[in-house]
This record gives sequence, C-alpha cells and structure tokens, in this order.
Amino acid sequence: MLGRYEVSVSLAVKDIATARGFYRDKLGLMVEKEGEYECTYSSGHVKVQIYVSNEAGSNKGTAATWEVDNIEGEVADLRSMGVEFEHYANSSMELNGDVYSMDGEKAAWFKDPDGNILCLHSGSPSERLDVHLS
Repeated sequence: MLGRYEVSVSLAVKDIATARGFYRDKLGLMVEKEGEYECTYSSGHVKVQIYVSNEAGSNKGTAATWEVDNIEGEVADLRSMGVEFEHYANSSMELNGDVYSMDGEKAAWFKDPDGNILCLHSGSPSERLDVHLS
C-alpha cells in the first residue's frame, strides 16, 4: 500500500511571495522549485509544497510537524527570525515559555503568515499532543 512511498505536505497560502519568505528564509527549507503560484521545498526527506488558494489558513488543526532534537534551541532560533508561538489557554499540558510538555514529549506551535498551524515536536510520541489542546 502507500506506506512504502514518500509523502509530501501541501499547504495553501494566499500570497506566494510572503510564503516564500517565510518557508525559505525564516524556516530555512531548501528550495526545490519556486513558481508564480506554487513552490516546492525540502525538509529532510519530505517535500513541502505551498500553493496559492483562497482557502489558505482554513485548517484549524496542525498542518505539518517537524521532529527536532533540541526544541528549545529551534524555538529560540525561530523567535529570532520573528516567528511568534501560539499559547492555548485550554491545554492540559504544562507550558514553559513557548514549549508545551507532557509525559516526556515537547511541542511548540506557530502559524505561517496565512494561519496554517505548524508544530515542532520532540520526544517519544506515545500519544499525539494535539489532542490535549482543547
């Protein structure tokens, strides 16, 4: 079935130039191709496609998650690039700065310029932390 194939992430954006600056320059994704209405970047072995759509930012859940080794360091690097992190009032997780933690896992959420929710994650995923946001 599909488990043996590579998968990519597709994210809708309203302004391709602003999105290019965010994904390429702030997040540091590697350019595969950049076009007028669609761009493809790589992050590890995964392709991240952004494309122009009027539906940009309408997803209310996490759209992409990066597994990182040092979440606090990545959060600090992104903050220095102007990325703001989300804080969720109804979460059952512990919040330290911008990083949520629970049962050995850590996560931090942020949005791209169009409101797509993106996540940094570290630790052993025994259970998705997303379910503890509401």
